[in-house]
Amino acid sequence: MSAPPLALIFRSFARIGLLSFGGPAAQISMMHDELVERRGWLTEQQFLGALSFCMLLPGPEAMQLCTYAGWRLRGVLGGLIAGLLFVLPGAAVILVLGLGYATYGDLPLVQAVFLGIKAAVVVIVLQALLKLARRALKGWDSWVLAGLGFVAMFFLSVPFPLIIAAAALWGAWSHRGVAVDASMVAPVPVALSQTVATALIWGALWAAPVLLVWGTGATFLTDLALFFSKLAVVTFGGAYAVLAYMTETVVATKGWLTTAEMIDALGLAETTPGPLILVTEFVGLLAGYAQGGVGMAVLAACLTLWVTFIPCFLWIFTGAPYIEQILARPRLKGALAGISAAVVGVILNLSVWFALHVLFGQVTMGAFGPQPEISSFSLRDAVYVAVAGGLLLGLRLPMVPVLVLMAALAGLAHVLI
Repeated sequence: MSAPPLALIFRSFARIGLLSFGGPAAQISMMHDELVERRGWLTEQQFLGALSFCMLLPGPEAMQLCTYAGWRLRGVLGGLIAGLLFVLPGAAVILVLGLGYATYGDLPLVQAVFLGIKAAVVVIVLQALLKLARRALKGWDSWVLAGLGFVAMFFLSVPFPLIIAAAALWGAWSHRGVAVDASMVAPVPVALSQTVATALIWGALWAAPVLLVWGTGATFLTDLALFFSKLAVVTFGGAYAVLAYMTETVVATKGWLTTAEMIDALGLAETTPGPLILVTEFVGLLAGYAQGGVGMAVLAACLTLWVTFIPCFLWIFTGAPYIEQILARPRLKGALAGISAAVVGVILNLSVWFALHVLFGQVTMGAFGPQPEISSFSLRDAVYVAVAGGLLLGLRLPMVPVLVLMAALAGLAHVLI
């Protein structure tokens, strides 16, 4: 098939980017409809193979799948168009919402509205947990990995990267001796020197702003850039999985945000188009606002976006020519299966953590995880969570309308009661 014109590529991926609400499952379904069924730019096998490849990578698989599709159509330029159009609309919305939140978030009505959003977030994370569990937990060992992942993170505060590394090692070891699928192996279409050059160019682009803020002595921005760069390497299992690690670091370790702000960040990210990992932009923005007002907030948000998404282009443009060889390796598939199972436990930890902080006014860290003060239980917030659960899990309404309804309900209750 001849390469489609850039104008048509731009229109198609702009449509995907502007309408990419509802998380990775909905986004991937929309891409399949546009790229496979409507345009015929990818075959079913190419689409599923690319999706499997992107799930092996750290970072948002939907954004990487979009970038891969653009790369396959028109090379690096096509990949840049597709990837940027998937991210930038949501990033612009997050920037506006984040600045509004930083400026007006202390108003009583705004705080009341976010009580409804927080309640919905508790159920949204639980919903993501149930979907992933049905897909990832197939055998007894996957259930054990999920259980160990939850215990390690919730009760023992084991760092998220260690949990992911241990699960990947187990998955790879459990698939030892499985033969390589020879039917999947095809010649690599690029020279090794070209691959190395691609990796060096994108690695340099990733590092450039980090070195710049470090060289100027901007301690906060350097710390921010290094943390989110590390996050870009360990974000296996989607945004919900890494959110627990990010929350622990930015709230408990660095003190950039409060627990309530972290839950609000996820709620706002859920209402915007684009990958959920855009929550990192909101976190960077609020941290920057606390450090130096609006100017620092915008700078921190842009720096966070850069070190979060430039690595996605690095992984795709470097690894895409090797997709058939990578997917033929059973140990890599085993490692992914192990990570997916452990991530179920990590998201369960996040779900319980969010629920405790929404339902109880006081939660302290004990020797074995968070401990709520029973007397601080909020019946009002429990009612909000129950209503959100009925709408999302009972009536199965779409996520964004439920977030809007819960915000309106909480705001109306604040005005009337």
